[in-house]
Amino acid sequence: MNKIKNIGVLTSGGDSPGMNAAIRAVVRASIYYDIEVTGFLRGYEGLINDDCLPMDRKSVANIIQRGGTILKTARSEAFKTVDGRRKAFNNLKRRNIDALVVIGGDGTFTGANIFGQEYDFPIVGMPGTIDNDLAGTDFTIGYDSAINTVIDAVDKIRDTAESHDRLFIVEVMGRDSGLIALRSGIGVGAEAILIPEANMGVEDVLHKLEHSRRDKSSKIIIVAEGDDAGGAFKVGEILQSKYPHYDTKVSVLGHIQRGGKPTCMDRVLASRLGVSAVEGLINGERNVMAGQVNREMIFTPFDHAIKHIDAEKVSSTWIKLIDILSF
Repeated sequence: MNKIKNIGVLTSGGDSPGMNAAIRAVVRASIYYDIEVTGFLRGYEGLINDDCLPMDRKSVANIIQRGGTILKTARSEAFKTVDGRRKAFNNLKRRNIDALVVIGGDGTFTGANIFGQEYDFPIVGMPGTIDNDLAGTDFTIGYDSAINTVIDAVDKIRDTAESHDRLFIVEVMGRDSGLIALRSGIGVGAEAILIPEANMGVEDVLHKLEHSRRDKSSKIIIVAEGDDAGGAFKVGEILQSKYPHYDTKVSVLGHIQRGGKPTCMDRVLASRLGVSAVEGLINGERNVMAGQVNREMIFTPFDHAIKHIDAEKVSSTWIKLIDILSF
């Protein structure tokens, strides 16, 4: 018989489109299995400060289409301390909460992994990050929405680039991962894509520009913010000095990539993962992330999911595809 009677849920770290759909799925799945749900506000800070509220069907009505997170989110320095985690555990036990579902990225899972082992507490994570930088899932919640936001923005930038015969360097998010730049760059037909995983420097971009079609009036270069080349402004300075005849502009898309309505793909993914997380806890899973691989729901230990990007996500095949399509 199921021993779990009350599940806590929280969102932590950077927000991503689809987090509300994930919360909704956790709440509805819990109610389906006759489990109470407690929502904690502002991630692990809510656990420490006992800032929470009971959740029911009404709590998650009309939120599946909303960006952001109704539970708010934050990064908690206090949760990194032994005293902070002790306070969190005491609050959970006082409220008779038997298990946690945490929605976030590598920082969220790092904290969950330590806490779960420290107190032998059941936790299942859901991958909520636009960076898609976790192993154990083909896609993370928010990634599809983010790359579609980038594509929409760059399509608009291309219009003005064409009108003025300009070269645009567009910086997208991805401090430690170039997956947003990779897929969105291919999707917008960029002339070059700079990502940390490809070891491609400004010299390679110069080479591509020198050998690119001269009849093209506009050129788009996508740069991941974490690339070794130094970001869009640094790349722009180098290209402007090398090619002064280009009208070079820089655009940093920034946090618009985190906001907006989640795509259908992210809503469905979040819904499947939310149900899977609750069922996983019922079946005894702990210290794992729920993910989707080849359309199947699987569970991956936190210590493997964190900062272990699957090789297939940035393989030599993808790098070759960039070279072919930008020729």
